[in-house]
Amino acid sequence: MWWLLPCVLGFIRLYLDGVKVLLYQLFNRSFILPDLPKQNGKVAIVTGGARGMGYEISRHLATLDMHVVIAGNEEHEGLAAVKKIREELNQGKAGVMLVPERRTDDGFELHFGLNYLGHFLLTNLLLDVLKKSGKPGKCSRIVIMSSATHYGGRLTLDDLQGRMCYSAHGAYAQSKLALLLFSYHLQDQLWVRGDPVTVNAVDPGMVDTALYDNLSSPAQLAKKPFAKLLFRTPAEGASTAIYTAAASELEGIGGLYLYNGRKTESSALSYDQRLQTKLWKESCALVGLQ
Repeated sequence: MWWLLPCVLGFIRLYLDGVKVLLYQLFNRSFILPDLPKQNGKVAIVTGGARGMGYEISRHLATLDMHVVIAGNEEHEGLAAVKKIREELNQGKAGVMLVPERRTDDGFELHFGLNYLGHFLLTNLLLDVLKKSGKPGKCSRIVIMSSATHYGGRLTLDDLQGRMCYSAHGAYAQSKLALLLFSYHLQDQLWVRGDPVTVNAVDPGMVDTALYDNLSSPAQLAKKPFAKLLFRTPAEGASTAIYTAAASELEGIGGLYLYNGRKTESSALSYDQRLQTKLWKESCALVGLQ
């Protein structure tokens, strides 16, 4: 029965983190976006930008005169989002959670592959362009969408795909921890080289989106009466990411973890530089990067 322990612990950690977030949101107002400067045609790539928080980020950045590229898995959703945003403007990040054990087309565990590894690869493929686009005083910005669930996350380097013992709760928390380890390590590399690119991670809080569709039936029933009262709306959840992408006071500042518009300390494990380096090397090997 020992093999069940990681699954049980992952379940407990995830829901304890969720309770802490809900208690915070009960007694604290959602971050309200300040007036942000126009971005004058800067380019933003928003993964998962066709719905939920991703859509709100795309829509708001477009109102700031950014050229927004929506990246996602479903072309029809992206086209519909573009049409809707255009209509709104004329009138006036991708992820999964708690899915049963599944693999991506490349054979990666779905949470790890879609939430983390895809973003790791996309960011690295865009790095040269980001470096050339940025300059002192006008850095390119990378904004990583993590989650408070990372506090309960554990990274098992010899079983990143969850083959020995799969837990949807543990896999989701691991993917969010991996995003933080990645963002801190990448920022350190960029600073060493003096590249004009900043990397920050944000936590949207608990937001009422389709991510919760994979909760168990009892959890779904327990969620419904509290969602309207305690959960953030997609627009509220997107506000910290929008602020991080466009606020002038964050120019040149990287390596942060922001929640509700404020700098926050992430888990002690996320700052482990040896773990950051090991994950980076393993991720490069998995996606075929030098």
